[in-house]
Amino acid sequence: MSSKKPDRTIAMRQLIQQVRVAMPFDLPEANLCSGKCNGCSQKLLDYLDTELEDWEYRLREGEVPNFGEIQRIAKTSKKIYRVLDRNGLVDDV
Repeated sequence: MSSKKPDRTIAMRQLIQQVRVAMPFDLPEANLCSGKCNGCSQKLLDYLDTELEDWEYRLREGEVPNFGEIQRIAKTSKKIYRVLDRNGLVDDV
Protein backbone atom coordinates (compact mmCIF):
# COMPACT_ATOMS: atom_id res chain seq x y z
CA MET A 1 0.00 0.00 0.00
CA SER A 2 1.32 3.39 -0.89
CA SER A 3 0.15 6.47 0.90
CA LYS A 4 -0.21 9.62 -1.12
CA LYS A 5 1.03 12.83 0.46
CA PRO A 6 -1.67 15.45 0.86
CA ASP A 7 -1.74 18.18 -1.74
CA ARG A 8 -0.61 21.35 0.05
CA THR A 9 -2.66 23.63 -2.20
CA ILE A 10 -5.84 21.68 -1.42
CA ALA A 11 -4.93 21.60 2.28
CA MET A 12 -4.53 25.41 2.36
CA ARG A 13 -7.80 25.94 0.48
CA GLN A 14 -9.62 23.66 2.91
CA LEU A 15 -8.08 25.43 5.89
CA ILE A 16 -9.11 28.83 4.53
CA GLN A 17 -12.65 27.56 3.98
CA GLN A 18 -12.84 26.16 7.52
CA VAL A 19 -11.58 29.42 9.02
CA ARG A 20 -14.04 31.49 6.98
CA VAL A 21 -16.92 29.31 8.25
CA ALA A 22 -15.79 29.33 11.91
CA MET A 23 -14.99 33.03 12.27
CA PRO A 24 -17.66 35.76 12.57
CA PHE A 25 -16.30 37.91 9.72
CA ASP A 26 -19.81 39.20 8.93
CA LEU A 27 -20.60 40.32 12.48
CA PRO A 28 -21.45 44.04 12.66
CA GLU A 29 -18.79 46.23 14.26
CA ALA A 30 -21.22 47.26 16.99
CA ASN A 31 -21.43 43.61 18.10
CA LEU A 32 -17.65 43.18 17.99
CA CYS A 33 -16.96 46.12 20.27
CA SER A 34 -19.55 45.72 23.00
CA GLY A 35 -19.06 44.44 26.51
CA LYS A 36 -15.94 42.90 28.02
CA CYS A 37 -12.99 42.75 25.66
CA ASN A 38 -9.83 40.61 25.95
CA GLY A 39 -8.20 41.85 22.77
CA CYS A 40 -9.53 43.91 19.89
CA SER A 41 -11.80 41.52 18.02
CA GLN A 42 -12.21 43.89 15.07
CA LYS A 43 -8.46 44.27 14.55
CA LEU A 44 -7.86 40.53 14.93
CA LEU A 45 -10.57 39.69 12.38
CA ASP A 46 -9.25 42.33 9.98
CA TYR A 47 -5.74 40.92 10.31
CA LEU A 48 -6.90 37.34 9.75
CA ASP A 49 -9.10 38.34 6.80
CA THR A 50 -6.11 40.05 5.19
CA GLU A 51 -3.94 36.96 5.71
CA LEU A 52 -6.60 34.71 4.18
CA GLU A 53 -7.17 37.05 1.24
CA ASP A 54 -3.42 37.12 0.62
CA TRP A 55 -3.29 33.34 0.49
CA GLU A 56 -6.39 33.12 -1.70
CA TYR A 57 -4.66 35.44 -4.17
CA ARG A 58 -1.37 33.54 -3.98
CA LEU A 59 -3.15 30.22 -4.56
CA ARG A 60 -4.95 31.65 -7.62
CA GLU A 61 -1.55 32.74 -8.93
CA GLY A 62 -0.33 29.14 -8.65
CA GLU A 63 1.83 29.43 -5.54
CA VAL A 64 2.12 26.22 -3.52
CA PRO A 65 2.35 26.77 0.23
CA ASN A 66 4.82 24.81 2.30
CA PHE A 67 3.72 22.96 5.42
CA GLY A 68 5.10 25.69 7.69
CA GLU A 69 2.90 28.31 6.01
CA ILE A 70 -0.17 26.11 6.40
CA GLN A 71 0.70 25.52 10.03
CA ARG A 72 1.23 29.25 10.66
CA ILE A 73 -2.21 30.14 9.29
CA ALA A 74 -3.79 27.34 11.36
CA LYS A 75 -2.01 28.44 14.54
CA THR A 76 -2.88 32.11 14.03
CA SER A 77 -6.51 31.22 13.36
CA LYS A 78 -6.74 29.11 16.51
CA LYS A 79 -5.28 31.90 18.65
CA ILE A 80 -7.69 34.47 17.23
CA TYR A 81 -10.59 32.04 17.65
CA ARG A 82 -9.72 31.66 21.35
CA VAL A 83 -9.74 35.43 21.86
CA LEU A 84 -13.09 35.75 20.06
CA ASP A 85 -14.44 32.90 22.18
CA ARG A 86 -13.34 34.65 25.39
CA ASN A 87 -15.08 37.78 24.11
CA GLY A 88 -18.27 35.74 23.57
CA LEU A 89 -18.34 36.21 19.80
CA VAL A 90 -18.23 32.61 18.53
CA ASP A 91 -20.38 29.59 19.12
CA ASP A 92 -18.47 26.56 20.33
CA VAL A 93 -18.53 24.01 17.56
